[in-house]
Amino acid sequence: MKENLEKTRELNDQLNTDLEIREKKVKELEDVLEREATKAKNLNDKITNALLNFKASDLTVEMKNGKVYVSLAEKLLFKSGSTVVDPSGQKALQQLAEAVKTHTDIEIIVEGHTDNVPISGKQKYLTDNWDLSVLRATSIVRILTTAGVSENQIIASGKGEFSPITDNVTEDDKQKNRRTEIIISPNLDEIFNIINKQE
Repeated sequence: MKENLEKTRELNDQLNTDLEIREKKVKELEDVLEREATKAKNLNDKITNALLNFKASDLTVEMKNGKVYVSLAEKLLFKSGSTVVDPSGQKALQQLAEAVKTHTDIEIIVEGHTDNVPISGKQKYLTDNWDLSVLRATSIVRILTTAGVSENQIIASGKGEFSPITDNVTEDDKQKNRRTEIIISPNLDEIFNIINKQE
């Protein structure tokens, strides 16, 4: 009985120690998440202020799930079927780069999107809307990195017509789907390090 009591006491001590470790880890995670949420809010405000001189129909900035989403309409960036960014679009992207380039603890995904209208005529390097969306994203990445955003923290991707925000029924719907989304996320390495940390 004495031996069982001792084992129970040892087990309780171990459980208490494990509980303290878990509570410490949870507190660390909460602190990091709160810090990241504050950073994301500040970055959202900074980007919004940097792009105030553009019309809401050309671009929007919003926060969702701890990330900052900058959505740019095709008409601001490109002529129909083109992968060359217009001067007005270049200006917007340079202002965006100025707002984010000192933030080395973020990751940026540039997503190209199109409507479902097939590309007309034979164009070099363009087979379909997927090609168009990827090459547009690459053009934007080049402008952002030339303006000072680190190549290590940016990704170019294209979703073609496969991630519409509305049905491609009317011309207005199609125009909404022809867009580029720039998604700015916190770097989650610190969170993963805490989760995987051996005590």
